[in-house]
Amino acid sequence: MTPETASARAREICQLAPVVPVLVVHDVAHARPLAEALVAGGLPALEVTLRTPVALDVIREMAKVEGGVVGAGSILTPEAVTEVIAAGAKFGVSPGSTDKVLTAAEQADLPMLPGAATASEVMALLERGYTVQKFFPAEIAGGAAAIKAIGAPIPDVSFCPTGGVSPDNAQDYLSLKNILCVGGSWVAPQKLVDAGDWKAIEELAREAASLPR
Repeated sequence: MTPETASARAREICQLAPVVPVLVVHDVAHARPLAEALVAGGLPALEVTLRTPVALDVIREMAKVEGGVVGAGSILTPEAVTEVIAAGAKFGVSPGSTDKVLTAAEQADLPMLPGAATASEVMALLERGYTVQKFFPAEIAGGAAAIKAIGAPIPDVSFCPTGGVSPDNAQDYLSLKNILCVGGSWVAPQKLVDAGDWKAIEELAREAASLPR
């Protein structure tokens, strides 16, 4: 898969909904009902971060949910690329980017949303062919104002910002022309997941899915 093809697929995934849930799941038993609630609420693209020992099993379970498009976040190594594909991930997300990770993803046909936080990083990824990128950590790196500023001289790149994005500032990002969607964890609060309150999570997802962009 070429970077151009990867970005085309990433663009399609980002356009499914204004918010991509960023999920840190500690219990495999929560995987399917959580995914079902989020998809039912209108958020089909799900990013499962590789931050827990059960993350790959969570991806396997979520991949079974009809209507969902499950990806893996926090991909740091070429080995992780192989592992998440075997688990059923349909796309990958990385906090930054390295040649080894990107090459592994391209060779394995895994669409990647590589991370960037500076104009130089954005340019380097664009030079390789990635026109859809993750902006991370969004708030610490300057927030919506930074993305707007970068978009002026580099208009050919679209972003999915994550890191500090919340219901309070999501619209600041989504109103920008170079934003496809935002990534956030607020749609699946740990306390609601622990309580198994899938209806409440579905409602949060529905609210997020209705955000204008």
